[in-house]
Amino acid sequence: MSGTRGAPLPFSCTCGKLQGQITASGVSSGTHVVCYCRDCRAGQLYFGQPDPAPGPVNIFHLSPEAIHISKGAEYLAAMRLSPKGMYRWYAKCCRAPIATTSTTPKIPFAAIDINRIADKDRLGPVSTRGFVPQPDGRQKHEKLMSAATGLLGRVIKSRVSGSWRKTPFFDPETGEPVVTPTVLDRAERATYYD
Repeated sequence: MSGTRGAPLPFSCTCGKLQGQITASGVSSGTHVVCYCRDCRAGQLYFGQPDPAPGPVNIFHLSPEAIHISKGAEYLAAMRLSPKGMYRWYAKCCRAPIATTSTTPKIPFAAIDINRIADKDRLGPVSTRGFVPQPDGRQKHEKLMSAATGLLGRVIKSRVSGSWRKTPFFDPETGEPVVTPTVLDRAERATYYD
């Protein structure tokens, strides 16, 4: 990792209209993950990103309160692959995926797309691989305990401290998303799955 370990970690959309930073504590408590699931791939395809298959989508799990948008919040938009799906946040200016969150701020989870981060070395090595395809057609998680314990620790800390309310993605009073998400219908969703 580089010498700027204790500093916030900048991120931005592709065109630079939406910018922000991850707090130093968010970087140090987060978990670097790669995910092979169909939903992560479908999200990338929806946003017009290169198809990651057969490889994974590279993400960084952290608490949403560690994400701060400093410029271009008006470009923040959201999409859901289904009516009950996770929120997939993106910059509508250039359709760059920013982060995926749970459907409620009461479950403080975010997975930021590391393609938005210039200094990826600060995230450390990948510690968990999710939904890894196996020769028999099944999927397997590798080193899941690292991601699970990290998530549990962050959720408990956020819930006990009340910091889960400090998120750029949800209104702190109502718990509703800060923008109305686009929800894909079944036919549209099918175009992003094999």
